[in-house]
This record gives sequence, C-alpha cells and structure tokens, in this order.
Amino acid sequence: MTGDIEPIDILVSGGGIAGLIAAAAFGAQGFSTLCVDPAVPVTDEGAEGADLRTTALLVPSVALLRRIGLWDRLLPHAMPLQVMRVVDAGGAQPVARLIRDFDAAELGDQPFGWNLPNWLLRREITARLAEMDQVRFRPGVGTDRVLVRDSGAVVTLTDGHRVRARLLVGADGRDSPVRQALGIGVRRFRYGQKALAFAVTHDLPHNNVSTEVHRTGGPFTLVPLPDRDGRPSSAVVWMEDGREVTRLAALPRDAFEVELNARSAGILGRLSLATRLTQWPIISQIADRFAAPRTALMAEAAHVVPPIGAQGLNMSLADLSALIDLTGDDPGNPAGLAAYDRTRRPEAYARLLGIDALNRASQASIRPLRDLRAAALGGLYGISPVRRLMMRAGLGMR
Repeated sequence: MTGDIEPIDILVSGGGIAGLIAAAAFGAQGFSTLCVDPAVPVTDEGAEGADLRTTALLVPSVALLRRIGLWDRLLPHAMPLQVMRVVDAGGAQPVARLIRDFDAAELGDQPFGWNLPNWLLRREITARLAEMDQVRFRPGVGTDRVLVRDSGAVVTLTDGHRVRARLLVGADGRDSPVRQALGIGVRRFRYGQKALAFAVTHDLPHNNVSTEVHRTGGPFTLVPLPDRDGRPSSAVVWMEDGREVTRLAALPRDAFEVELNARSAGILGRLSLATRLTQWPIISQIADRFAAPRTALMAEAAHVVPPIGAQGLNMSLADLSALIDLTGDDPGNPAGLAAYDRTRRPEAYARLLGIDALNRASQASIRPLRDLRAAALGGLYGISPVRRLMMRAGLGMR
C-alpha cells in the first residue's frame, strides 16, 4: 500500500438519507466510516433546494434505526401512521366512490410506521454523525475513480484524496458514479410522469390516516404531518403526466388550489397550500447486480421505484439491514456480498414489478379501466386473509 492511500473500513458514496443512515449504521458497528457526497445537505424547510417530500418509515425500518441508535432522535419529530386508506375517485365526477382502510390494528398494537419530512431526516442524521467518533461526513466531495480488488476498493475522491476501503457502499443515487465506474448496467421503466411534492393544511383532522386517492395520471397521496399554525397538515405527493405537472406548477396559487381540491376528492375538506412546490421525475429502475468485489450497491444506486406504498426508503433500509447481517465482522467479504446480491436483488425486483403494476393501473384514464381498478380493490379488500397478506407484504414482513 502506498503512503498516500488512507485505509478505512467503510466508504459510503452518497450522502442522501439512505447513505447517511448507512454511515451511522456502520459507525455504530465500530467500523471506521467515511461518507462523501458532492452536495451539501439542505437541513431547513425554507432553504433553497430543501427536499419537501416526506418518508414513512415502516416497522422493519424503525427496528433497524433502533438497532443503530437513531430512532430515539427521530421519534419526537415523527407522526404515527395507523391506517393506510385507498380511495378510488375514478367515476364521472372527482369524488370518492370507494374507500378501503388497511388498519395496522389487524396486525398488532403498533402503527404501520411513522412519517417524517426528508429535510428534517437529513438534519437529525447529520447531527448524529457529527457525534460519532468512528464516522466522518465530507459534503462537497464525491467519488471520482474506483478500482476494486479482492483486497479492497481503492477510490479516488473528487478532491484528489484516495482511500482503500474494505467495503465500498454505492448509495449515490439513480445515476450512481460507483455503479457506472464498475460498468454495472440497469433496466429502466419509464412512465412519462412527474411528481409534485409539497405540504398543505386542511379543514378536517387526518387522524393518523395516510390516504392514496386514485383517479387518473397516478396516485395523489396525503401523508399525516404535525399541525402547522394550529391547523391539521399533511404532505402531498401528486403524480401526473409530465406535461400536466408542468402546467399545474405554472398556475397562480388560487388556480392551483382549485385543481388541488378537485384532485383530492374532498377527502380532508378544503386543502390550502403551505409550502412551495417541488418536482421529481418518476421512473422504475433496477441494477443488473447489487454487488462487485468489495462493493455493494444499495438504495437508488440499486433500485428506483415510484412513490407508492411508502416503499422507496424502506427498500433501501432493507438493503442496509441485509448488508450488515450478511457481511458481519468482515465487511466486503466475497461470500457475504454474493449472499447479499443473491437475496436482495430478487426481492427488490419482485417489489419493483408489483409497484410498476400498481402505478400503471393508477394511470388509467379510460373509464372502463378505472371501473375495473375499483372492482379489483373492492374484491381483494373483502377477503380478510388476502387483505392481511397485502398489508404484511407492503411492510416487508413475512
């Protein structure tokens, strides 16, 4: 080893929420960990570039966060999600014609999960990393070149610094520099959709119910948030045809709120815009493999899914949990990485295909297809064992 290469246990490429949690997890295991990302995290809701989406952390993800010492820090900011409600508003008028509730009480005494704003997750996790002796977070620095050998991954960072890691974790997004450096291909599904993400206040309390309203273009999802200025509040993810999202985003506030309330089917009374709008492209994507010598791909470097059923980050944390368990005391060992690829990729691919089917069904614009969607939902919901199986599958539980 040459003198200008720093030896470390773990290099996490990517400082999004999944990468930050990965750094905290490996640091909690006692491994020397460096996390890098070209961007500086935005940790204030009102700042330019803040991620106004929210994440519902489901029960298995919360178990991991408890295990690595993060959950107690996040819980005071989290809103419990007791019921997942699906509304079909695909009739002639934009009103609810079918409502079905999936209640966590059917599975146990815990909520399905807890909802937190993404900007707040970044704030709290980076604060935790700053307290950890084994972890360094270097925002403003990215991954430039990667050379993997059985003995370790030699990575040159964008500032010229070089490290040799026992395990390189690619958590650096859908256009992952790590994945590209290793020549790993992807399979991609396009929908012509974008998502608008923002927060609203509303007349009626949400009662810890997360609601997906289906009509055309994609789901319109309301996820509970704490009260804002004394009024009930929810996060919204509104998926639509890309051209329609562009049109909606350009509307004056009053005109936008007219469209907003029509699309919500009045499920929480009148909605009022509480933040600016942010836009996100919608695709599905999966890497051809999740591992290479001394390297593991996770989160959006490995898989991307539309924001349906709170699957995105929860799939990422399932990756992390499996990676920690399978690599054990020797991170990056060949047998552990082979097992990680063998177990996680088929699971992620099956989940991606299921979400792809749900998204395409939610896009239906032809009335007979919308009627068929409503009939299928009503039929499946009415069979109790099937309903509970769907809920457990959505949570990632066996």
